[in-house]
Amino acid sequence: MPRLPIYDIAAQIGIPEEDILPYPYNIGKISSSFVSSHQEGEDGKLVLVTAMTPTKFGEGKTLTSISLAEGMGRIHQKALLCLREPAIGPVFGVKGGATGSGKATIEPSDKINLHFTGDIHALTAANNLISAVIDNHIFQGNELQIDPSRVLWHRALDMNDRALRQVEIALGDKIGVPRKEEFVITVASELMAILCLAKNREDFQRRLENIAVAYDTSNRFVHVKDLKITKALMSLLEDALLPNLVATQEGNPVLIHGGPFANIAHGANSLIATRLALKLAPVVITEAGFGADLGAEKFFDIVSPTGELHPDAVILVGTIKALKLHGGATYDALTEKNVEATKRGLANLERHYENLRKYGVPVIVSLNHFDNDYQEEREVFEAWAREKKVPYAYMEGYQKGGEGAVALANTLLDTLKSNPSSYHPLYQNDENTSLKDKISLIANEIYRCNVEYSPKAETELQNLENRGFRKLPICMAKTPNSFTDDPKLLNAPDGHTIYVRDVRLYEGAGLVVPLLKGIVTMPGLPKVPAAIKMEDE
Repeated sequence: MPRLPIYDIAAQIGIPEEDILPYPYNIGKISSSFVSSHQEGEDGKLVLVTAMTPTKFGEGKTLTSISLAEGMGRIHQKALLCLREPAIGPVFGVKGGATGSGKATIEPSDKINLHFTGDIHALTAANNLISAVIDNHIFQGNELQIDPSRVLWHRALDMNDRALRQVEIALGDKIGVPRKEEFVITVASELMAILCLAKNREDFQRRLENIAVAYDTSNRFVHVKDLKITKALMSLLEDALLPNLVATQEGNPVLIHGGPFANIAHGANSLIATRLALKLAPVVITEAGFGADLGAEKFFDIVSPTGELHPDAVILVGTIKALKLHGGATYDALTEKNVEATKRGLANLERHYENLRKYGVPVIVSLNHFDNDYQEEREVFEAWAREKKVPYAYMEGYQKGGEGAVALANTLLDTLKSNPSSYHPLYQNDENTSLKDKISLIANEIYRCNVEYSPKAETELQNLENRGFRKLPICMAKTPNSFTDDPKLLNAPDGHTIYVRDVRLYEGAGLVVPLLKGIVTMPGLPKVPAAIKMEDE
């Protein structure tokens, strides 16, 4: 039998053949024994890729991450890229694929964008097993005295389907207690958060058992461990815990594992993959979803403290298109020259830059360059960067692959050598900082907004404080299209008020999730979904 190409990719980062579980199409999973045997030793440098507030096209964070990995290879600097798994819902919805584009892709793109190694399918099945057991338990006599009107756990599906946001179940004769239910998209579920925040298998199982699924009639939590299905869930999720190995178009290794959204979840790949990568490579590149007010804030305030990570640099991705949109240009005019809009839109990029600097981590701006950018607009950006003393590089990975990211790779290496990180989170998770204090800090320091709460949110926050959850970090669920909770309010608004309509506890994941105005946990499809556009390809 010929040697599989995935073994050669694994060999680049020191993984022997016997520790690769091969899948078709040059995909592999890394064995649990290899992962567990690489927990000690010095860590490499950790680099986060984030972005300014995006347009509907996206600003190319994944493209930049892939291109940067390729660029590091071009200058003979060993690096390892860690990314999230794409979700099927966005692939067929607005976004399309999430494996890069042009000459900077991870392969096999079509397989990664769809079923891949089945991790998200496994999470969906496990999630719905919990739901099925809850309703069966109620039907079969309800020994745990679960209150059917206070079931906290929701069914999940990896598809954008707004019709499932509010449903009623068990409406037929003698099939259970009818109740209202809602579906969440799998990549915004607590199980996905647990997969990505667990440090190892044991931590994953502990978090799984501690999921609060409902209240009982005495106002106490019912947990997964009370349902006695932990072994069944672990059997479903055994392989999903193993990081996936693939390669870039130019043959550089990539770990892809976990896929939480960043607007309604915490938006970073698994700690298992990132912590392993830090033992295998001197430079590790990872990405956080949407703009820096969401993914990066959560990476610094949730992921890094949980995983005991020390980020060493941040790449802040921007585009001329996004600058013009935030400066007042309309979508249909973004390819037209507009120097004044570019100037005005720099306020959004600068706000993100200022926010990121609050974490004590060096920041580099990467301007994702397109052929329809105008020289006069680039000069506006360059003048701003010189005035503010912001290190920057142009990125042309789409057009040139790794060659188009050599400048960014060199700028990053210079920064890592000359500008050490003094990373610290925005807030501390201790008894001295209330849940409201943390929400206010994020709103004031990152969004530059005030906060109002619905009566329901006020009650739930007090309930969680009373039950001892003050020390949990905050995972804000907010529109990615604005610093505020109004997606139409662009650029860098000040002094507005965000509205917290509800609060949810993810006890297993270790998160408190405030839901802001307008946020839903099951997206819908656009008028013309990407699935329909595929007909013309």
